Amino acid sequence: MEIKGSTALVTGGNSGLGKATAMLLIQKGAKVIITGRDHQKTIHVAKEIGAIPFQCDVTKDEQIDELYKFIEGEHGKLDILVNNAGIGIRKSLLELTREELQQVYEVNVFGVAMVAQGASKLFVKQNYGNIINIASTASLKGYPTGSIYASSKFALRGMTQCWQGELRKNNIRVIQVNPSEVPTAFGDEQNRTERPLESNKLTPKDIAITIVNTLEMDNRAYIPEVTVHATNPF
Repeated sequence: MEIKGSTALVTGGNSGLGKATAMLLIQKGAKVIITGRDHQKTIHVAKEIGAIPFQCDVTKDEQIDELYKFIEGEHGKLDILVNNAGIGIRKSLLELTREELQQVYEVNVFGVAMVAQGASKLFVKQNYGNIINIASTASLKGYPTGSIYASSKFALRGMTQCWQGELRKNNIRVIQVNPSEVPTAFGDEQNRTERPLESNKLTPKDIAITIVNTLEMDNRAYIPEVTVHATNPF
């Protein structure tokens, strides 16, 4: 696709992978809407990078509905959804609680699905669109203390494959990106702290480049899933 002149939505776009992706899309000539639960932070980041801020908690269906009313009313179309909003909790089976499972699934599974549904309604009408689901290498293999987070990303991988089957007939590309560890603002459960980059680990920009490269492929082709590892993170 041609990114210049397109309209993109990046959830969780006020830090980390989301912010880096929004920045690169803007540099490529896209109009980018970023969302976040912390509206003041989202406004600040939007001014910094030239994006359009919109407050949206993906666990709130009414806020998702307002987001898509805004997009359709103000912009008339949407070309790209980057489904990036996510949280993580590390707990062993012996420690985890039902409430913690629900907390993560509300964002990483239910929220992602409802945001994708809103975008897909526009995409089906357009007979065209792109959904990028930000998952993780945790969607491919579990690990100790990963029962909550990894299982949520396994669920996302399953949904991605379902949507690929459902939406291809409408020229909608659904792409899953699996980063390995990226030191980002994912440091706390509210995604609100910054962490310094580490020279041997992936950076948010590495993942942003991956996302843009998959989008720039000609519309007649798409990459269903791509996994990105650091060469030597040890």
